[in-house]
Amino acid sequence: MRLWVLPALALTVLLAGCMSPQERKAADEERCRSYGFKRKNDAFAQCMQRIDMARRARMNTGAYVDPFPGTVIVVD
Repeated sequence: MRLWVLPALALTVLLAGCMSPQERKAADEERCRSYGFKRKNDAFAQCMQRIDMARRARMNTGAYVDPFPGTVIVVD
């Protein structure tokens, strides 16, 4: 009778890792601010760029695991 609990729990765990581009940008900005960088200066922009480049490098080297094989991944 409680078989619906496991799929619901699995779906919740999967969706918890999803981030929209806006949420990802906000998390990246918060990360740079936590390092002590202030917005609207070159150091902050470089921090954001490094985070983006590291993310792209992980995706290009295969360190990124697509949880849904066969889907299209859009990198912005």
